[in-house]
Amino acid sequence: MNKSTQAPIKTQWSQFGTLITVFFFWGFVAASNGILIPLFKDKLSLSQTQAQLIDFAFYVAYFIGSLIYFAVGKAIGQDPLNKIGYKSGIVYGLIISAIGTLLFYPAAQFHSYPLLLSGLFIVGLGFSLQQTSAQPFAIALGDPATGSQRLNLGGGINNLGTTIGPVIISFAIFGALSEDAAKNATIDSVKVPYLILGAVFLLFALIFKMANMPNVSNEEKMEKGFAALKYPQLVLGMVAIFVYVGVEVSIGSNLGELLKVKFGMDASNNSHFISLFWASMMIGRWAGAVAAFDPPKNLKTLLTIIMPYVAFGIYILVNILRGSDVSDLYVYGICIAIMIAAYFLSQDKPVKMLIIYASLGCAAMLIGLFTSGFVSLFAFISGGLFCSVMWPCIFSLAVAGLGKHTSQGSAFLIMMILGGAIIPLIQGKVADIIGIKESYWIAFICFVYIGWFAFKVKAVLQKQGIDFDSQVSGGGH
Repeated sequence: MNKSTQAPIKTQWSQFGTLITVFFFWGFVAASNGILIPLFKDKLSLSQTQAQLIDFAFYVAYFIGSLIYFAVGKAIGQDPLNKIGYKSGIVYGLIISAIGTLLFYPAAQFHSYPLLLSGLFIVGLGFSLQQTSAQPFAIALGDPATGSQRLNLGGGINNLGTTIGPVIISFAIFGALSEDAAKNATIDSVKVPYLILGAVFLLFALIFKMANMPNVSNEEKMEKGFAALKYPQLVLGMVAIFVYVGVEVSIGSNLGELLKVKFGMDASNNSHFISLFWASMMIGRWAGAVAAFDPPKNLKTLLTIIMPYVAFGIYILVNILRGSDVSDLYVYGICIAIMIAAYFLSQDKPVKMLIIYASLGCAAMLIGLFTSGFVSLFAFISGGLFCSVMWPCIFSLAVAGLGKHTSQGSAFLIMMILGGAIIPLIQGKVADIIGIKESYWIAFICFVYIGWFAFKVKAVLQKQGIDFDSQVSGGGH
């Protein structure tokens, strides 16, 4: 690394504060898809399978974006971001996402579902470039040894976006919390909110361009071939990441239809339940993030108990300000207590954590499938609590022992965000055939694989003489 591209040792907090705004955008838009799905399903008379193409278009863009990135790198003979720098990568990514939001206007004007899907795909392409740029940039803005702390903070901001995104988009589209609001809403209602979002993307592209931030890069060359795939832990981990992102997205994206069919809630008054699922991700990750700052033991224990409820309190406050009745949500604190107990039981060890959380995810899906009412609903939603810290566990186990092939392995794992496109589509098809509630057997199967992966990768790493019980901090996709 040459002098002009060397990362500073002290964390540049003002620069990092600008950087983490894109983490917020990723969560805000991804979770808001859960509001678009029931709206377009109702107004365009789509099947549940067709409605899930919204998530398919958005998440498949990450996979296609990675392929384009590799193709460009091969064509120019070096990593594209090493040529233009991380800062420029974020600027270009924001501009691409802004272009995608512009398609929402003609899509609404002509009631064109293909145009809407095209817009979401382009937004996702921009996010793919932003993610590829922002994560190593966050590490570069300070001591690499504390990079995980900055990524954890970025993950917390991402989850804040997933928590309030559905609430704000729902308010922007429907206004009031009433049945009439949903009936009177039209596809035209998405025009202004997404034009505003596009304007915000362009504004922050300008802010990033003008900000006093180093255009950091590195001089590593792109690895040729696919040598990383010879490691069984990586191949198993790629499937695990595919399944993990898939179940995370699928549970949330099918909630709108579940609430409509089983609880009579339409798209205008279900946002507090959809946002509770995404808030659950934030709640779980805030518990996991405490360890990253290495506080004294007693303080760590106290914060691990308190921070999830602080996150829950933020979620409650946002929905109260929105005008939602949250009196039926306080009982969810019991689910949070179970998650906290599971976290202490896991002892911050990735294999143990995956086994415990996957087992609880399976149990939650079974409770949801075989009970009714709010017990069933909260069981399905609690899947977010048990998904919350899986990403860093799977990721760290999948790249363990890869050595010089770690960068290539990481790129393959990022490509497996494709699961967020495929698995919701599968669950949507199953819902059309056997029913929306019964479709959550797909989520159960996903948790089973993740639990099996933990056992299998433990044996694989043992054979390679690798310590699979090293601690892992929270954070993740």
